[in-house]
Amino acid sequence: MPRKAEFISYKPKTILNKHKRADHWFWTSYTAYPYKGCQHGCQFCYCREQKFSPFDDPNDFAYTIHVKENAPQLLRKAIARAKTDLIFTGDYQPAEKKFELSRKMLEVCLERNFPVFILERSPLILRDLDLLTEINSKAVAATAFSIISMPDSVHYDRIRQMEHLAPSPEKRFAAMEKLALAGIQTGACMMPLLPELCDTDENLESIIKWTVDHGGSFVLASGLTLSDQQRTFFFNVLAERFPDLLPAYEKYYPSGKSYGAVDGNWRRRALKIRELCEKHGIKDRMPRPIISGDKRAKNKRIVEILADKVYVMELELAPKDRIWAYRKAAWAIEDMEQDIALFYRTMGLKGLQKIENMDQSLAREVESLLSGMN
Repeated sequence: MPRKAEFISYKPKTILNKHKRADHWFWTSYTAYPYKGCQHGCQFCYCREQKFSPFDDPNDFAYTIHVKENAPQLLRKAIARAKTDLIFTGDYQPAEKKFELSRKMLEVCLERNFPVFILERSPLILRDLDLLTEINSKAVAATAFSIISMPDSVHYDRIRQMEHLAPSPEKRFAAMEKLALAGIQTGACMMPLLPELCDTDENLESIIKWTVDHGGSFVLASGLTLSDQQRTFFFNVLAERFPDLLPAYEKYYPSGKSYGAVDGNWRRRALKIRELCEKHGIKDRMPRPIISGDKRAKNKRIVEILADKVYVMELELAPKDRIWAYRKAAWAIEDMEQDIALFYRTMGLKGLQKIENMDQSLAREVESLLSGMN
């Protein structure tokens, strides 16, 4: 008999987590989630790792859902004091039908004109299309759908066994199309790409083509990570269901030695994804959502360009010191309170060179970017 979900309501003391600075994957500065545990129960999910999970038994992750019943009230208080910037929120697992905390948190964001980003596996997000559309008109609403395998993939049946509690990819793409038609930025996240299962050229191109055909503006990809109890749990899944894959995964993820795969396959796959995205006219990085009228809009756009360059340099095995130079320059510009265009008009090239971690060649590159934005 299938195990039924158990809901445990509680009142945490805080809900809003602030990053040191906006991350360079989803461009969020905050996170705020209404639940712990997830009924979608994807067996490859990193959230079973000890630092993310409240469960000693990883099997409880999909069936014991901790409900933060005061999440909307906590969020209202927190963002009233917070600097307006993109917040990673929402969780449309089946529990949301019962508790509607994601919707209530979106209502709070709308009250404060706070921009939101939501990463989903469920078309239930469309229930709140009215709120997302209104938030997008006043601030920014951006979305993405986690999709790692398509029905025409040779290993699709195996992937579906690992995410059998989640809605099908076809349903996710149908929801993506409706969000895109509503003018909301959306795309696909191939996260995580499982070695030997999701990383064939045919599967990658199929996801990219479906994303383009359903209005997505980007495809973002990353490899599988395994650590502590999640590694043990996932290896047990492989041993029970797909023992033929176990030797390869033991090689890719040696015990205690690696968080990500050690074989270099991810870099090769990322380069292929970039090539396929260029072929189909879509970005392989998420465009940064920026609120209209943001006084630091040019800062954020330059940071986006520099961060994208860091990503490409990493894939192309550029010298590490040069990669870090660009990364640190992006961080310094992100941390600036002043409009960098105004700063440049006042201080000129020499002023740009005085920004922390900015050498002469980077200052000239930023100067060129600013000139192109005028």
